[in-house]
Amino acid sequence: MTEAHVHRVQIYYEDTDHSGLVYHANYLKYFERAREHLLGVEELVRLLEEEGVGFVVYKAAMTFKRGAVFGDTIEIRTQVKSESDYRIVFSQNVFRGEELLVEGQVEMVCVDATTKLVKLPVSVLERLG
Repeated sequence: MTEAHVHRVQIYYEDTDHSGLVYHANYLKYFERAREHLLGVEELVRLLEEEGVGFVVYKAAMTFKRGAVFGDTIEIRTQVKSESDYRIVFSQNVFRGEELLVEGQVEMVCVDATTKLVKLPVSVLERLG
């Protein structure tokens, strides 16, 4: 996938901490929502129900540049690359307009119902191109 997938998030008062900035852990929630929209909720449900396969986070890293605040609309811009037959890397950056707020990278793997590592599903690789 060469073009970034864009997912918009409205920042509510409940998203912020006592400093008035978005609480740092909320960015992981925003990343998760963006990945769900990118991969498709229906496909994720199908994988779980029909193939018994689900995604789990292997590694996550974030670098905070600036904070989003109550009232902001931010964009999670996601780019994806397959790192191996088993691991996929989501580069997920947060922007307010063209201002970079947070750099994120989430590495994921797939596991079966017994949490055994399995290859990335072909349907996911095809969808991500």
